[in-house]
Amino acid sequence: MKPFDYVRPTTVEEAVAAAAQPGAVYLAAGTNLLDLMKGNISRPDRLVDVTHLGGLDRIEHLPDGALRIGALVRNADLAHDAEFVRSYPAVAEALLSGASAQLRNAATVGGNLLQRTRCAYFYDTASRCNKRAAGSGCDARDGENRSHAVLGWSDSCIATHPSDFCVPLVALDAVVEIEGSNGRREIVLDELHRLPGDTPARDSTLEPGDLIVAVRLPPAARGFAAHAGYLKVRERTSYAFAVVSAAAALQIENGKIKQARLALGGVAAKPWRARTAEDVLRDVAPTADAFQEAAWRALGDAKPSGDNAFKIELARRIVVRALTLAAAGTPARLPPLPASPFASTSGALHV
Repeated sequence: MKPFDYVRPTTVEEAVAAAAQPGAVYLAAGTNLLDLMKGNISRPDRLVDVTHLGGLDRIEHLPDGALRIGALVRNADLAHDAEFVRSYPAVAEALLSGASAQLRNAATVGGNLLQRTRCAYFYDTASRCNKRAAGSGCDARDGENRSHAVLGWSDSCIATHPSDFCVPLVALDAVVEIEGSNGRREIVLDELHRLPGDTPARDSTLEPGDLIVAVRLPPAARGFAAHAGYLKVRERTSYAFAVVSAAAALQIENGKIKQARLALGGVAAKPWRARTAEDVLRDVAPTADAFQEAAWRALGDAKPSGDNAFKIELARRIVVRALTLAAAGTPARLPPLPASPFASTSGALHV
């Protein structure tokens, strides 16, 4: 492992200043970063440990009805918060479908947003990867690529974003609070991650030194609690990243859909918000035909990036099923296998 400096700032301002230096990266739980360092995929000159910064580990209910989640809140703590589960069931289910219980106990909200792709060629330093080494090429294009992107990919990169948590957050218009060299700013989560284009080495729109301090769910997100869910198809239900996933949330009044929210995971280099699908669902009855139309709209621009044409049809079916389950109503009990299409709705009360 490459030698590195270790610093532990006591304030956000000190952390931003330390991380703005070339070769510096933030360290929280390290569930992704340390693996990358041990594999020589990431070789930072300095680790800036933010785990001791005060105030970033809180779940706060704001006066306007929004929920503010500090970047150092642990995934497990958030997923098991009773009020959070009642208000944002799809987000809680997405959290519980990700990784293992041990990792969820350690991983942080901020780190989850910024985890790197799990593309095998990114992790193999003997392979060409534009995301790891700009301009080197992309061995995934002609390699084993059945799990790769079908939306938003380029010839430079066909990797996908691995987060489950981000998918319902994007659907519910979550906002990211960022502290940087020029002060604090906010962006919607849908604008945090970048599509690869010609510069896939840059995953996000963050600038050097930028520190995510919180994620905020707007007041309107609570209005979808009665009809929301997250569905995830994976190679191994016990512990695996999504081949395809979908978060669906509906507001239904007088037998018609007043508002719809839909996002997909496992299909692009960022969580994919399906706004055209949302548009066709507005003011229509929640029927099988409406959901089929929405699924076709959601994948309207999809195309294979290799041996993964099956993912397009799979994604359509997952969208239809996620919308159907959401329309039926959020179950009172969390399934024994969270987010699995093979789970029944029986099981222990989550809260």
